[in-house]
Amino acid sequence: MGQRKAPKDGDRKVGRRALLIGGAVAAAGSAVLARDELARLWWRVPGVEKPRKEGEVDYTGARWVAASDANWRRADRPDDYGIDMVIIHVTQGSFASAVKVFQDPEHGAAAHYIVRKDGHVTQMIRELDVAYHAGNRDYNERSVGIEHEGFVERSQDLTDEMYEASARLTARICARYDIPVDREHIIGHVEVPGTDHTDPGEHWDWDRYMKLVRAARTAKAEA
Repeated sequence: MGQRKAPKDGDRKVGRRALLIGGAVAAAGSAVLARDELARLWWRVPGVEKPRKEGEVDYTGARWVAASDANWRRADRPDDYGIDMVIIHVTQGSFASAVKVFQDPEHGAAAHYIVRKDGHVTQMIRELDVAYHAGNRDYNERSVGIEHEGFVERSQDLTDEMYEASARLTARICARYDIPVDREHIIGHVEVPGTDHTDPGEHWDWDRYMKLVRAARTAKAEA
């Protein structure tokens, strides 16, 4: 799955980190810092998880279809891993075939979302959790993955409905985690270090897509 880089949150041993933070807070006399840090650390205690509801989606309008739990890892993002990236994929197949392989425990990979040619959005993994989609552990932990139905060599597969629906989804993810809407934080699978994938391919119109994401983000902010 590629070479791992050090996690953004550093030392994840709760006891030592909590003590260090507690000492720093006491020295600084900052009750606000103590409250915020301890709230984040609480979700890292073994056996403690954020409340979850079966079939719940993170994006309004998405349909829930669960991926095999062999294709993702349970987490409590962004409290254990910060999310600062959206990664764009193309399925190299139909929507139905993508759903099928993401439900296959032998496949070893799945993305959080699939966007169909008609703009329908399916969520298969919660954003809380780490999906195995990027081929790089560090990028998996810090990103949300979006698949798009079609083939990289077929420009006709990239429909208006798909671009618009995907842009609204990406804009919402960026707003939720305060991710900058730029090409450093919204990238293609081909740009992930160590990957051998080429998607979303030469036909993916990045200028058009980024304009749609910015427009959707602005419209949401003004609503």
